[in-house]
Amino acid sequence: MSKNKKIDMTTGSIMKKVLLFALPIILGNVLQQMYTTVDTLVIGKYCGDTSLAAVGTSSQPVEVLLCIFLGIGTGVSILVSQYVGAGDSEKLHKSCDTAISFVYMCGIPLCVVGLFVTPLILRFMSVPGDAWDAAVAYTRIVFLGTLGNIGYNMNAGILRGLGDSKASLWFLVVSCIANIVLDLVFVAGFGMDVTGAALSTSIAMFLSWLASIIYIRKCFPELNFTFLPRHIFKSELKNIIGIGLPIGLNNSLYSLGHVAMQTLVNSQGSTFMAGQAVAGRITGLSNVAITALSSAATTFSGQNFGAKNFDRLRAGYIKIPVISGLVTLAAGMLVISVRMPILRWFSQDEQVLMYASRYVVILLLSQWLYAIFNGIICIVNGVGLIRYTTIVNILMLWAVRIPSAYLIAKFFDGTYVMLSFPISFGFGMVMMLAYYVFSPKWKEIIRTGLAGYGGK
Repeated sequence: MSKNKKIDMTTGSIMKKVLLFALPIILGNVLQQMYTTVDTLVIGKYCGDTSLAAVGTSSQPVEVLLCIFLGIGTGVSILVSQYVGAGDSEKLHKSCDTAISFVYMCGIPLCVVGLFVTPLILRFMSVPGDAWDAAVAYTRIVFLGTLGNIGYNMNAGILRGLGDSKASLWFLVVSCIANIVLDLVFVAGFGMDVTGAALSTSIAMFLSWLASIIYIRKCFPELNFTFLPRHIFKSELKNIIGIGLPIGLNNSLYSLGHVAMQTLVNSQGSTFMAGQAVAGRITGLSNVAITALSSAATTFSGQNFGAKNFDRLRAGYIKIPVISGLVTLAAGMLVISVRMPILRWFSQDEQVLMYASRYVVILLLSQWLYAIFNGIICIVNGVGLIRYTTIVNILMLWAVRIPSAYLIAKFFDGTYVMLSFPISFGFGMVMMLAYYVFSPKWKEIIRTGLAGYGGK
């Protein structure tokens, strides 16, 4: 294996290795947020608030179908990290070959299905008439780019499992530059409105996918990585689905829940929709540390489980989520302090800015709860224990966040539906801390490592 390209999580200072692994992902997440941020800035400047509302509501339907396959990518990442920790080259090769084939098996049908289901989903979301045409056009074009999106995220998961978190940063640099240039050409130059923004994002994701394939072939030649599908190994497909499918279904249900939440947002009108869309760009930028440290937690857990290094697993399973929570809180407070000048980049409408500011403050004051919750989930998922985490994720959204949001809208004020986020974040964190304390399965895995791929 190309040791100079990967971080070995089984030795050395735990937090130093975690932070070294997370830093490139943080920078990459900032660049990834720039995709949607640039779309919002350009559309807000050249197209207006109705187009802004269309872009804000159109990302959710894509996620509903896409997230299940991104969960499969997470399953690949977990297995790769375990195989790396165990030094099992044969299974590593088989897992990568199977992942390549799975991209095409899933991505191509999804591109086609997305074209037909877009109007149905947007109608379910109660998209207002003034934003309808733009939302349909944007969503359909983004669906056409899902093959590149799935391919890139699958390869990024493989690289994270290998311990290489730097490569994805460079792929996103290429993609972000392409996205910015194409946005300016298609939207500002050719006046293509949201159609141009969607084309820019889709083309950029295909470039990232291509760059990731070239990189893996060059830097990890021992994997014999290919552009086109070659083999599917049934044993590895079973392992990938055993871990990835529950995570993917959970992600998909989560995204469907976001659609339900977006329906509440849409019912408040285009001005509130635009405010929520603007706020989402800001909160997304402040949220980058969560996903980075969570990815590091998954790789840390998987590698040490694979290496049977249970003392080290015990040393990190509390420390990593707590650090993630502290970093997220600090980032959130910083963004809150400068929110208004940033929000004015996106819109000059005072009503839009008022709604956006309220959303930013409420969400960022509570997001540290989610950081701790998600960090624990990734530690547990990394050893293959995915049943409880899936159940908690579903309950957090469908039994807590959505009901509380509807109650807030019905009995208080629909423009405060974001209060449902801190309520659900607190619930999720408490449930995962309880798992650490009370679960016999977790206590057993920490003591003796008795778990398997796709464990319960």
